Amino acid sequence: MINKTVFDNGIRLVTEEIDHVRSVSIGAWIRCGARYENGKTNGMSHFIEHMLFKGTKSRTAFDIAASIDSVGGVMNAFTGKEYTSFYIKIPDYHLALAIDLLADILGDSIFEASEFEREKSVILQEIRMLEDSPDEYIHDLFEASFWNDHSLGYPILGLKEQVENFERQNVLEFFEQWYTGENLVITAAGNLSHAVLIDLIDRKFGSFDKRRRSREDFIPQEAPVVSSKIRAFEKDLEQIHMVIGTLAPSAVSPKRHSGFLMNAVLGGSMSSRLFQEIREKRGLAYAIHSYMIPYIDTGLQGIYSGTTEDKIQEVIGLTLDELSRLTNHVLADNELQSAKELIKGNFLLSMESTDNRMSRLAKNELCFGRQIPFEETVGEIDAVETTDIQNLARELFDPEVISVTAIGPVSEKDLTVGILRG
Repeated sequence: MINKTVFDNGIRLVTEEIDHVRSVSIGAWIRCGARYENGKTNGMSHFIEHMLFKGTKSRTAFDIAASIDSVGGVMNAFTGKEYTSFYIKIPDYHLALAIDLLADILGDSIFEASEFEREKSVILQEIRMLEDSPDEYIHDLFEASFWNDHSLGYPILGLKEQVENFERQNVLEFFEQWYTGENLVITAAGNLSHAVLIDLIDRKFGSFDKRRRSREDFIPQEAPVVSSKIRAFEKDLEQIHMVIGTLAPSAVSPKRHSGFLMNAVLGGSMSSRLFQEIREKRGLAYAIHSYMIPYIDTGLQGIYSGTTEDKIQEVIGLTLDELSRLTNHVLADNELQSAKELIKGNFLLSMESTDNRMSRLAKNELCFGRQIPFEETVGEIDAVETTDIQNLARELFDPEVISVTAIGPVSEKDLTVGILRG
């Protein structure tokens, strides 16, 4: 059973009661991420995520960690482009502790000055570690190029020179701007009582900032206008790491299920076209996969591959061949059906976890303002036809939009020649 309550200070609580498990997963979701930042504040959402674990008026950083470890729970957080999440999975009989801890870090963190400076160093190390991992860093490089100067292209971690110059007061102002009741969704799934959670949230979060903000404050800047770009970052590496990408349906688009199915066919599994053609049949790359990232009003369809200098043009050509096949030829019914079973199977299996159910509650609330029944999602997947996939491919695989970014022993000329061949 799913229930929703909206409190006087704007906080939304959405729960799902599952009485056959002994755990509860609970998360606090704030619409705050790189997309809501600007040139001066980029990286602050992620910085705040770190700082909220560094001490409150009543708990030290050690106390925060020990309070969860001592009862066998798990606590973590992440920052994305459009929201930040703090979540706890805990035995059901310790739910009150989880609520108390979330309320403490979100409402009473002190941003102590010495911890602030120390965490700068930690995040700078995190940025350097990312830059030393080209298979991960390539995605930041691609998005920065693809989304132009739009905030969707900002790195979640921020840039080194920006983080180094963060001042405590500026970060606190950013925190106070975004961490308000109106901008907070709390979701929980597991062996719980919605009525009990209402009481706990009211007592622990009742004094949470009651400031109301206009709805316009939560609508990001308009989706960016993108155009085809080729970027090469020459670096002494053994491999070239490359992303080929274009637009994709948004998180709320009626075409989103067609997008996920097309991605599954293209490179979303070991039986997909790209994996079979480029890795299995030709041995041109160890890693090759496609992915789709939906945002509230746009999306990104990416294809990552890691290959050697002498194989890069062949990999590009074969990748573009597969995009052309999807555009010019209707899928076979059995290939679409296999993709449907893959997506539905992954979706239904994920629902056996209270973590995933809790996350789904939040994403439905943040994107749609309502909960979408499992049966509705499965029905919409089943309703996709082969012509829907082809029509979407024709819409998205536009040479005026398709972009390429690569890092390694490569130049823009190498990438351009590959695209012309395709």
